[in-house]
Amino acid sequence: MSSVKLIVGLGNPGAEYEQTRHNAGFWFVEEIARQYNVQFRPEPKFLGQACRIQSNGLDVWLLKPTTFMNRSGQSIQALAKFYKITPQEILIAHDELDLEPGIVRLKKGGGHGGHNGLRDTISALDTKEFYRIRLGIGHPGDKKFVVDYVLKNCGKQDRQLIDDAIYAASSHLPEILDGQFEKVMNQLHTK
Repeated sequence: MSSVKLIVGLGNPGAEYEQTRHNAGFWFVEEIARQYNVQFRPEPKFLGQACRIQSNGLDVWLLKPTTFMNRSGQSIQALAKFYKITPQEILIAHDELDLEPGIVRLKKGGGHGGHNGLRDTISALDTKEFYRIRLGIGHPGDKKFVVDYVLKNCGKQDRQLIDDAIYAASSHLPEILDGQFEKVMNQLHTK
């Protein structure tokens, strides 16, 4: 199994989106940056903000695309191509409507499930074979309310559940970076 060399959080740039459910991926990489005491900085050539951490002797990039969700793949492809990172070495954190707040899942591959950030990433990388951290945000109950729901701020209780899930997933980061995906899946998925 390959180790992870790039962790991407999907979200939308700008203060008006900071607390919206669609930015759960940003929250994930921001928590990792906080734990490793590093700061994101603008990286125009990668169409995003990025920083690096070291874990288990590995250099790992953290990336927040600033292209808006629908064009996330452009940013991911730019950094991955420059540093010769394969799709199998990429972990993408994103909000997941099909999971309740507080639930987090790790998986490899799969479709985009209607998520525009994943759709653009699959198109840009020309493969579905990358890892995902799926952060549950719940579903509004009807498909016609989804866009408004993901672009609205979380309630305090849901945000706490999502933050708890982010913390649980990020606590397994050394194992994830080391390629111990099955072990982490078993631990996260039984909670």
